[in-house]
Amino acid sequence: MLYEGLTAARRAPHSGCGAERAGPGDSGLSRASGGRAGRRPGSPRPVRARGADGSRPILRETQALARPIVKVSPRTVPPLEHEADQIMLLSRFFRDERAAALPIFGIAAIPIFAMVGAAVDFGRATAARSAMQAALDSTALMLSKDAQTLPPEQIASSAKAYFAALFKHPQVTSYDVNAVFTSPQPGSFSLRVSANGSLPAVFAQLIGMSSFEIGTSADVAWGIKKLELALVLDNTGSMGQNGKLGELKSAAHNLIDALKASSKKEGDVKIAIVPFDKVVNIGPGYKTEPWVDFTVKGINPTYWEGCVQDRDKSYDVTDDAPGAAAGRFPAVQCGALTTLMPLSEDWTALHGKIDAMTAAGNTNVTIGLAWGWHALTVGVPLTEGKEPAPDREKVIVLLTDGQNTQNRWTTQTSKIDERTALACANIKAANIKIYTVRVIDGNQSLLKSCASKPSMYYDVDQASELSAVFSSIAQTLANLRLSK
Repeated sequence: MLYEGLTAARRAPHSGCGAERAGPGDSGLSRASGGRAGRRPGSPRPVRARGADGSRPILRETQALARPIVKVSPRTVPPLEHEADQIMLLSRFFRDERAAALPIFGIAAIPIFAMVGAAVDFGRATAARSAMQAALDSTALMLSKDAQTLPPEQIASSAKAYFAALFKHPQVTSYDVNAVFTSPQPGSFSLRVSANGSLPAVFAQLIGMSSFEIGTSADVAWGIKKLELALVLDNTGSMGQNGKLGELKSAAHNLIDALKASSKKEGDVKIAIVPFDKVVNIGPGYKTEPWVDFTVKGINPTYWEGCVQDRDKSYDVTDDAPGAAAGRFPAVQCGALTTLMPLSEDWTALHGKIDAMTAAGNTNVTIGLAWGWHALTVGVPLTEGKEPAPDREKVIVLLTDGQNTQNRWTTQTSKIDERTALACANIKAANIKIYTVRVIDGNQSLLKSCASKPSMYYDVDQASELSAVFSSIAQTLANLRLSK
């Protein structure tokens, strides 16, 4: 039969290979056993038989022997004998992913690394610009303190020096600093400080960028207000207790020094000192002035020591100029009360006036406020004050440690308080700011309402707190002069 013939052919020796019989390990594998038919090189092709009806040949035998492993040298590639094998090899080639990602990654890595590196460089540039901005801000603020007193060339050189000391970023090379100062109107100033520099690129050179140009600026605008300040200070007998007068003197010295430091040129800050008890001592030098009235108390001008009491109502709570018949200042005799000092910027004399204060007598806050007001105005009795102006600030600092006890007409506290309240209201209406300081005792409600606003009232429980209070007021006044 056909099957037997095929079997016999398989058992026959291969031509050209001797009569060697296939061993047990080389026996053929049928499809049913799951093996793949194969043949040795040179063996006859499998016999295909057609069906009885002449149909396509049917493979009756699969290759019995497994193909031997062929070691392919780089120079020798065995020929592909079948079209199916060629197609299979091509298919495997196109499906194979081994080592294919390496060239793709290598090509893609260049722009990826360039972009990542550029991002690093951009971060460096951003950090450098932030450092430059911080240095410029500080430079502008420091320079603004003296800019209005410096010539233009010194402003520019100072800006460069300040910036060089503050900018700690050595990677930025070839930077330049400029400063422009302007004063659009009296008391108003502006300053612009700008800087530009170059930061060498590191990674961004891969995309053609050799450096980053960075630059920024800082602007400061401020107004310098001239300050006229009247220190209205209680010198009554109670201030001599518990070390209050000594603490007041120390605090006042510190305040004067602080305001002196804020004064950059002549006329920036002027201070008047008005000690008071139940009267005020303006000094005997005014004895020939027509606005001093010696008739009320029958005082001999020759022996007058300089004290005056409240004017007639309602002049006592106003700054109205005295006339020939009304509003004059009644002269009275007085004790050791220190004379007032009109507005001055003689810092040595101001300190000397503070040191000369002594404690004696009763309390009349109204007359102290009235003469503090007079010290800040243009007309008589005191003429050192200047006309109100947008660039000029007028301020009274009132300190007292007790209740009102005596004025020209009465010793009734409530009546005197009424006059004090009227004086406070009129002073504030004249656009003069009032700070009030209550030391241990005194009418808290009256002094709080007298202050221009609640934050300008200070309640001191111990005399030792006065220095801190006056330092706070001094700082506020300095800031009031310089607004940015």
